[in-house]
Amino acid sequence: MFKKLGIALLVGGAVVTFAHSQEVPSDFQLLWAIFAMIGALVFMLLDAKPLTTMSGGKSFLAVVAFWIFIVTVCIAGASLLPQFDPEDEREKISKLLEKQRAASQQGKADELIARAKALDEQVKALEERLKGLGGSQVATATTTPPAGDKPPAGAGGGGGAAGDVMKVGEEQWQLQECYNCHKLRGEGGKKRGPELDNIGTLLTVEEIQQKIVDPKSFMAEGYDKEWQKGVMPDKFKDLMDPKEMLALATWLGTFKNTSVNTPKPIKKK
Repeated sequence: MFKKLGIALLVGGAVVTFAHSQEVPSDFQLLWAIFAMIGALVFMLLDAKPLTTMSGGKSFLAVVAFWIFIVTVCIAGASLLPQFDPEDEREKISKLLEKQRAASQQGKADELIARAKALDEQVKALEERLKGLGGSQVATATTTPPAGDKPPAGAGGGGGAAGDVMKVGEEQWQLQECYNCHKLRGEGGKKRGPELDNIGTLLTVEEIQQKIVDPKSFMAEGYDKEWQKGVMPDKFKDLMDPKEMLALATWLGTFKNTSVNTPKPIKKK
């Protein structure tokens, strides 16, 4: 009996150690250790000496008493084990995301402040240039430009707007976890979808966007089985607003590395 108990302790310890190394929650570690002890108890009972022969009535009472004991132990024991509470899990997840949300909001605020400062510097520089060119009258004209005049180059955000679109597109690539199926720039991909480093050569931005909205609209050459199974989900039209989806398609459209063998898209719709 003691030998089997020692084996159970060794097995339970090994299981807990392995689970701890894999960052398994402590509740499950405890549960698996208890299972190891229950297994040892079963083997102890199998090796126990047989009971003496009883009469019919005593045998019946013994079986009933043993059944009641087992049921009581199972119910009471299970109630002592860690219980799953969805509200607790929801609270844990909320706490985990709270810092990320706060950091994200702070980052956006800092970015907006930085943009405002940069624009203010550009306006001041432009005013100085105009004053140097035409004096105060030209400077005044900047506040009330004639109808139809275009803003001077550099005052607006042509390049900045394009940069923002690229940034949003790359952010959506990360947020939607596209890298789980597609390889890009040598990173990600689990062979569920084609490598996309040359997708901008093969599809227009509109076609890339159509593929995101309706995955069945195009099939990558050599990915017939994945296309038939619908491996690429059609959920992204609900997870991104039109601007975010366009930004992602525009960003992907810039990848035109012809040295990468991106499969040829075949239009299906």
